[in-house]
Amino acid sequence: MLDTRMLETPDQRPAIAICAYEIGETGWDPVEDLSGMAWNPVGARTLAIDPAEPDVLAVTLSEALGLPACRGLLLVGRTRLEDGFRLQIRTENRSLDGTHRGNADGPGIARATAPTAEMVREMTEAGLKAGVSSEAEDDVGSYLLYRVLAALPEGVDTPAVGLLRAPVDAADERVQRAVKAAAQAMARHLAPLPRPRAA
Repeated sequence: MLDTRMLETPDQRPAIAICAYEIGETGWDPVEDLSGMAWNPVGARTLAIDPAEPDVLAVTLSEALGLPACRGLLLVGRTRLEDGFRLQIRTENRSLDGTHRGNADGPGIARATAPTAEMVREMTEAGLKAGVSSEAEDDVGSYLLYRVLAALPEGVDTPAVGLLRAPVDAADERVQRAVKAAAQAMARHLAPLPRPRAA
């Protein structure tokens, strides 16, 4: 379910939706202290999207990116392929079980639109081992990334969409640090929202 209340206030900062898509994942918690307030990068605000069944979640994520205030999406998951954090920059048109094409009319490959080089640099400066990979993993993360990218409308400013994978054994504190660093790098590339016209 998409809670859009935080986007209804007259806040001119663009929003980045952040979704740790695996049910039960504890690595990313948008509320960083006892205040109950969600963490926000400098110059932007975050929209937390809860995990759900993949097909439902794909629709929710696309709806979020359809909101005028939402200019980016960061998917957060795990990887078993490497011991460092990695940004997956491409994904394939595959069904969730990996046995056939997920979208009969869609392109075979979709590429992430997030500023991955800057995100890696920010994570490295935060003391984390990070890199970029074009190797897609056959899991929910790759499936969601493709579904979201394939659903983006043409002819509009393309939002920043990325998939951050944490090592499977990474502690929650390290995942939090990586997500914040990646989101901060994304925020620097987002244009401010247009100012509302006077009545």
